[in-house]
Amino acid sequence: MSKRILYWLQNDLRIDDNPILSELATGQCALDIVFVINPHWFKNNNHQQKPYGVHKQQFLMQSLFELQQALIERGQTLHVLEGETFSVLKQRIAEQHIDEVVCSEHVGTYEQRQLARLKAHCSHVIFKTTQQDTLFQQSDLPFDLNELPKSFTPFRKKVEAVNIPITTSTLPKGLLPQPITLCAAKPIELSEYTDDNNAIMHGGFKSVQAHLAQYFSGLLPSTYKTTRNELDGFNNTTKFSTWLAFGCVSARQVYKAVEEYEHKHIANESTYWIKFELLWREYFKWHALNAGNSLFSFKGQKQTKPLTTFMPNRFAAWCNGSTPYPLVNAIMNELNATGYISNRARQVAASCLVNELGLDWRYGAAYFEQQLIDYDVAANWGNWQYIAGVGVDPRGGRHFNIEKQTAQFDPHAVYTNKWQGNENTSTQLDTLNEVDWPI
Repeated sequence: MSKRILYWLQNDLRIDDNPILSELATGQCALDIVFVINPHWFKNNNHQQKPYGVHKQQFLMQSLFELQQALIERGQTLHVLEGETFSVLKQRIAEQHIDEVVCSEHVGTYEQRQLARLKAHCSHVIFKTTQQDTLFQQSDLPFDLNELPKSFTPFRKKVEAVNIPITTSTLPKGLLPQPITLCAAKPIELSEYTDDNNAIMHGGFKSVQAHLAQYFSGLLPSTYKTTRNELDGFNNTTKFSTWLAFGCVSARQVYKAVEEYEHKHIANESTYWIKFELLWREYFKWHALNAGNSLFSFKGQKQTKPLTTFMPNRFAAWCNGSTPYPLVNAIMNELNATGYISNRARQVAASCLVNELGLDWRYGAAYFEQQLIDYDVAANWGNWQYIAGVGVDPRGGRHFNIEKQTAQFDPHAVYTNKWQGNENTSTQLDTLNEVDWPI
C-alpha cells in the first residue's frame, strides 16, 4: 500500500520551483493537496482590522484558480476547504487516513503555532516542513540564526561575501502522484473575482510568469534604481512582491531572472538593486523567525515602549484619507481603491501615522495587513517597527518630512490630484478634545 500524503498549501501557490512538489513527484504515494480558507481571515482582529481585505481576497482566489487548473491538467486536484484551520486539517487527516503531512516552513508565529498544535494532536502522523519562501536555506547562512546581525547592512555583507549559490527547479510536465480523491473540492468561480476595475495585477503563477517575461524583455530592469521611488506608474517598480507574497513565484525565480537579464543584456546598479531588495526581503524573513512574538510587540526589539497612544478619530482619518496632509490622503485613497501603493508611499504614510499623528504603530501595520495585496508578515511588521523606531533600524526610527516628500516626489501635485482630487483638506487634526467633546 502506497503512503498517503497530505500537502498543506499556504504561501506556495505554484508548480515550478516548488521543492515539496518536486520531491513528491519522485516517490510512490497517494497525494491530497489542500488549501484551507479560514473564516477568521475576514473578521476583525485585536486591532479591529481584517487579515484579508477585498483586494487581497480577490488575488488569493485568482491564484488558487490558476493552480487548480494546472493541477487538473496533471491529473491532480486542489481541495479548497473552509473552516478553522486546525479543525479542518485534523478532520481531513482522519478521514483520508493520512500517513504524512508536508508543508512549507512559515516564519509567522501564528502559522508555527497552528502546525505545532496539529502535530500534538496527530502524533501518529509524520510531519515534514521545507523552507521554500526564502532565497537561502537556514543551513546556507554563514552564521547561526541566533547570531543574525541586528541590522540589514552587516547581514547583506555577510551573505554576499560567501556567494551562496541560488538554483531553481522545474517540475516535468505531468509528473505528479495520483490523487487520494478527486471529489470534495470546492469549485472556485473566477468570475466572482474579476469585476474590480481598479485591480492592477492578476493573481496566479501563470500570470506572474507572463509579468516576468514582460518586465525583463526591455529596459525596465536597467533603470529600476532611478524609478523605484516614484509614487505612481506601474513600470516604475517591479511589482514582484505581490506574487511573492502568495508564493505564486519564488524569490529564487526572480533572482535568477535578474541574473539571466544581466548575462544577456546589462548588469548595472539598477539590476543589482533588484537583488538588493530581494536581500532586504530575505533579511526580514530570518529576522521574523528570530524575533518570534516580539515582531508584533509594541516595544518591538527595544527595552522601552514608544511614546505614542491611540486616538480613534485620528486613526480613522488616516485610514480614510482625510488628514490635514494631502499627499498622505492621496496615498491612502490609492491603497483603499487598489490594494497597492509604492514603497515610498508606504514609508510616508507610516511615518505620518507614527510621527505626525502620534499613534500606535501596530494599528497601522494591521491596516496595511488588511489592505495590501502583497502583505508579507515579515516585511510588513518588520518595516513598521523600522519606521516606529522599535525595529532593526540602527538610527532609531524614521521621520519623513511630508512637505519635503511632496516637493521631491509630487512637485506638480499630479499624484495628489489623481488620488485626492480637488477635495479641500482640513488643517485641523482633531475634531474632538481629550474628553470627546467637539472642538
